[in-house]
Amino acid sequence: MGGDAERERWKLRPGVGVGPLQFGMSPAEVARALSVPGPQVQVGGPYAQEDFPDGVKAFYDVGELACVALDAVTGPQVFLSGFPLAGSDPEQGQQFLLDHAAEHGNCLLYTSDDSLSLADLGVLLRSQQVGAARLTRPLFVKEEWLDSECFRDRLPLEGASG
Repeated sequence: MGGDAERERWKLRPGVGVGPLQFGMSPAEVARALSVPGPQVQVGGPYAQEDFPDGVKAFYDVGELACVALDAVTGPQVFLSGFPLAGSDPEQGQQFLLDHAAEHGNCLLYTSDDSLSLADLGVLLRSQQVGAARLTRPLFVKEEWLDSECFRDRLPLEGASG
């Protein structure tokens, strides 16, 4: 993927998923939805992780999609009230989430690595080092993972701001 104009644009569906991905999908369904034969990389750990082309990472809980992370530069773009969640300045991203929560009554949540989340929308904004810059990297998380302290502590920490 190139610049923002060339990026695929995905729609956020709070509580359901993002773009063509829906929480609860199996790994095979995720690959089909992304129109690829399978992941480029599979990673073990407390949750199963699959890395797909174009900056998409899928995380599973008991074989069902529970979290989608998008690369700050190469991943699809998702807008929330006109704000680009991927590839923005992290300070502007956090301020946007704070302002959005104040305006819309969203539930704010800070994770153990000081990332900020709009828990009721399933949006977690992390940052990613890209060359000399840090840019926002969004994660879209099923509600149960943000509601549960146990799952919250297991959220994908790769690419975290801390």
